[in-house]
Amino acid sequence: MSMAGNLRKVTGLGGVGGLRKVARLARRRPRVDLSHPARSPLGSSVVNCVTYQDGVRVPGAADLVDAVRLVRKTGEGFVWLGLHEPTEREFVGVAELFDLHPLAVEDAVEAHQRPKLEHYGDTLFAVFKTVCYVEHERLTATSEVVDTGEIMVFAGEDFVITVRHGRHGSLGPLREELETDPQQLAKGPAAVLHAIADQVVDDYLNVTDAVQGDIDQVETEVFSENGARLDPGRIYQMKRELLELKRAVVPLGRPVEDLATRPIRVVDPEIQAYFRDVLDHLIRAKEQIAAFDELLNSILQAHLAQVTVAQNEDMRRITAWAAVIAVPTMVCGVYGMNFDHMPELHWRFGYPLVMVVMAAACLALYRGFRRNGWL
Repeated sequence: MSMAGNLRKVTGLGGVGGLRKVARLARRRPRVDLSHPARSPLGSSVVNCVTYQDGVRVPGAADLVDAVRLVRKTGEGFVWLGLHEPTEREFVGVAELFDLHPLAVEDAVEAHQRPKLEHYGDTLFAVFKTVCYVEHERLTATSEVVDTGEIMVFAGEDFVITVRHGRHGSLGPLREELETDPQQLAKGPAAVLHAIADQVVDDYLNVTDAVQGDIDQVETEVFSENGARLDPGRIYQMKRELLELKRAVVPLGRPVEDLATRPIRVVDPEIQAYFRDVLDHLIRAKEQIAAFDELLNSILQAHLAQVTVAQNEDMRRITAWAAVIAVPTMVCGVYGMNFDHMPELHWRFGYPLVMVVMAAACLALYRGFRRNGWL
């Protein structure tokens, strides 16, 4: 039986129902570049399955069970199985074949997990949150800035199983890059685990650089001439998206630190030096996110202060105009009382004089308010 056929048997995708599931998933996912064998899909949830010995891909389409039996019999090489959003039914056969812990399997299938690192016997289970910057022409109060996904990694002595959730974070290019460095890949599953962690953290840095551009744009608009007119929803949206990024980056600190410092059976001491480099990059990403959070708080406070100042200026203008209008209103009110014996009531030039007095008083008030910056 071919490896593809065996994988369909293990994941339970045989028959018409499985073919319909494949068709639905094919319509839902973006097209995959098949120009490289590392990107050749073998089934619905199975992205690829490759055996490596001495860091080199074993050619041919051997049976999966035989491949696992071979690497365990010879004690050389490992199997890398890649899955994308498998269902519980599809994962049962894989879990039995590699003796995976039920709790880890449940986490891998359900997704929406917090970044973590767990030990189940001789198997290491790691969860990484992947992030992707969502391109947009202009930031609005409803713009999506950060899109997240997940990558779960089962790493044993002779196997690596990667389970990916989300629309991004493809591991095909990563597999190709690793295959160009057989010396590194020969270090076993720990090398794959490091490469995945390194790619995820590098994506964090790329996203933070892109988010900084959006924050700079918001900051520029807030301190522009019409900054008080800016919709505060845009600032809140940036804070929400930054919180989404923070949830992916911050919890990963402890797992990467454990991989870099603690003795772990699956992780070779040589690989731990590489994890220390990943930890340095992760700390940089965390510091950038913390700085962005502080900056957004300052921008929001500055915007609220601008709104308050603008409201005070509007109130001063309204008060000044009310004072100007109050003078003619008072004069008209006095002469509207209709008493018989009022000064200048029957004088021929009384009406023009009152109009001139009201105009002069209004002009004097206007110039006074204008000089003081109220109008």
